[in-house]
Formats: sequence, C-alpha cells, structure tokens
Amino acid sequence: QVQLVESGGGLVQAGGSLRLSCAASGSIFSINTMGWYRQAQGKQRELVATVTSYGLTNYADSVKGRFTISRDNAKNTVYLQMNSLKPEDTAVYYCKLPVRSVAGFMDYWGKGTLVTVSS
Repeated sequence: QVQLVESGGGLVQAGGSLRLSCAASGSIFSINTMGWYRQAQGKQRELVATVTSYGLTNYADSVKGRFTISRDNAKNTVYLQMNSLKPEDTAVYYCKLPVRSVAGFMDYWGKGTLVTVSS
C-alpha cells in the first residue's frame, strides 16, 4: 500500500511564497517522473511542473521563472517552491507520483492542498 501526504498549502498575499511537499510512503521500489498539477475552480486540471528521476524539470509557461520543482529520492518526496505568487495561481494543487511497488506499477495522486493568493 502506497500513501501520499501533501502539505504546505494556505493563504498568502500576492507576491508571497509557499512551499508544497508531497511524501510517498509504503513498499516503494522506485518513482519515475514526479509532477504537480493544479485545478482552479471551474477549470480543468492542468500540469504545473514535472521532475524526472534524473532531475530534469519541465514547467508550464504560466509558472516559469516563479516556481521550482525538486525531489528528494531518498525521502520519496517532491517539492514545489512557489515564489511571486499571483491571484491566478489560486487552485487546489495535486501531486502525481508514478510508483513501482510490491503492488506493481501505478499512478498515485495526492488528495490536494489548497493554495489561495489574495490580491
């Protein structure tokens, strides 16, 4: 059984910063490309950023230069440092981890953490 625990969301003023984390636990063999997604109210879920097992990163154009994704393979954890936050960044943020475990290969999603940016 693999479990994901997200943390770090909250309310912040525009221009502020938040750091999200997503930790996986259980009988994990490996985790491939980790990712953060977000879903604003009334909108579809969208990709925010990904990081491969080798540390290669990819970002949505809307967050480039402001957000930084990173991972700690020893802790099975992915982070999202969000700087210069804007009201349009307000959304529920989800982590997605493709995990190889004793149960096989499967995508796991976090339950989501709410980020609210006030103007």
